[in-house]
Amino acid sequence: MFPGAIDVPPATYLDQLGTIFTRFPAHDSGNISFGVRTADTRYFVKTAGDPADPQPFLDFDGRVALLRNAVELARSVDHPALPTMHAMIESPAGPVLVYEWRDGELLGASRDRFKALPTGEILAALNTLYDLHAALDAAGWVEGDFYDSSMLYDFPAQRLTVIDLDSYHRGPFVNTMGRMFGSSRYMAPEEHVLGAPIDTRTTAYVMARTAQLLLNTPPPPLHAVLSEATTSRFPTYQAFHEAWLSASSTIGDNLVNRST
Repeated sequence: MFPGAIDVPPATYLDQLGTIFTRFPAHDSGNISFGVRTADTRYFVKTAGDPADPQPFLDFDGRVALLRNAVELARSVDHPALPTMHAMIESPAGPVLVYEWRDGELLGASRDRFKALPTGEILAALNTLYDLHAALDAAGWVEGDFYDSSMLYDFPAQRLTVIDLDSYHRGPFVNTMGRMFGSSRYMAPEEHVLGAPIDTRTTAYVMARTAQLLLNTPPPPLHAVLSEATTSRFPTYQAFHEAWLSASSTIGDNLVNRST
């Protein structure tokens, strides 16, 4: 259905594909994204934005590189929490990424509503998030720029979707920025330190910090795991995830799986 390349601006092509029903402006990222409705379905389409847009944090070439990185991630990991990527289309304005549309609210804007949910429902969403990162970790991906607006939550369907993992890195690397991209509330200490190693331990910290910020009162066994992950630290993401699953088993499926 989708061509491998187009010779017109992305918005022009999308107007031909269907109806653009929403447009997400560039903000700090420089990316411009669209919601597109066709006769059969809806798509989320992400572009590198205007090549002439001199964003202070990331220039056009940098935005293109991150979109190509997102393509590599989408092709390497298949998980229910990730929207399916249907196509990557080359255009005069860089790659155009076509994903399935997922309903939901960004937790960056709906965090308080999410935190007011029953503990069991929040834990079920966290289990989905952690299972996704187990798959990402197994494929060699290390966290980058993950925070609450990397998550969509469909409240009626109780479904978590994870988006915008463009800054994830294939394999360990060294912090060459000092203060890296991200929300300081979620970031690991090494994401603030020039020359620090960024690796699977970083992923574990950020995932644990996510739970600390989204759970009002974690059950004691889970609280202990989250505290260890953000103080003395687990040596790997796998070790953190295994500790989380083991602690979850001690509080019983009734709480973990309960959504009402």
